[in-house]
Amino acid sequence: MNEGPSTSGPVRRSFWGRLGQMLAGEPRNQADLLEELRLAADNGLITRDTLAMVEGALEVSGLRVADAMVPRAQMVMIPADANFTQILATVTETGHSRFPVHGEDKDEILGVLLAKDLLRFHDRSTDFVLSSLLRPAALIPESMHLNVLLGEFRLTHNHMAVVVDEYGGVAGLITIEDVLEEIVGEIDDEHDDEEAPQIQAQPDGSFLVDALTPIEDFNERFGTQFSDEDFDTVGGLVTDAIGHLPEHDEETVLDGHSFRITAADDRRVLQVRVTHPA
Repeated sequence: MNEGPSTSGPVRRSFWGRLGQMLAGEPRNQADLLEELRLAADNGLITRDTLAMVEGALEVSGLRVADAMVPRAQMVMIPADANFTQILATVTETGHSRFPVHGEDKDEILGVLLAKDLLRFHDRSTDFVLSSLLRPAALIPESMHLNVLLGEFRLTHNHMAVVVDEYGGVAGLITIEDVLEEIVGEIDDEHDDEEAPQIQAQPDGSFLVDALTPIEDFNERFGTQFSDEDFDTVGGLVTDAIGHLPEHDEETVLDGHSFRITAADDRRVLQVRVTHPA
């Protein structure tokens, strides 16, 4: 039985013909390739998800490590003199699987600790020697292209690298997940919580404020007029007012508002409780 003309046939032949002609001739630019792929998605020859991944893969070749890394201020690092209990608390709190370990200077990276290597100790923490567990740390420059880094991750089987600046100081870190997210979009796992709002109202009328909240956002929420010329975040503002790196429960009053430290580590303030003036 003769079938009627296919409505998709000419479209498919037209697309594949153009794509084949393009690939068979002299190489053209990425814009031309993407135009053909977007037409393919419009015609149902590839899915939108596939198109997005191809676009991400092409974009990665133009990005550098500095564009995707976790900056130094947000890194979770472990000092070489930390004991088993302290390290276990850090691992439990963060849910991370790999931690750079530093010496007296945080630019002195001694190696990487894998959380799974702690399992062998259980209740035998007295036998724990951190230095014996360290894996070599991969150090890479900020300027490295992400596609080159992805190739190195595959060859070396590393999942994380410490990023150094032009002076050799630690600038941040980057994981294979960070690179893949540039290609396929955000990857959530069982340890990822929904992002909590930076300013959270409490039943007693106070507010828990993430220390990384921009001062501009804080001013908008509370009607204050704190300057953001010297500091960008609430944490920087409070640290400057107290005069040293604050500890838990330290408090200061600014413009009639009480700021009490509710969370801090050995590097920075993490959260404050803000109480309105009476």
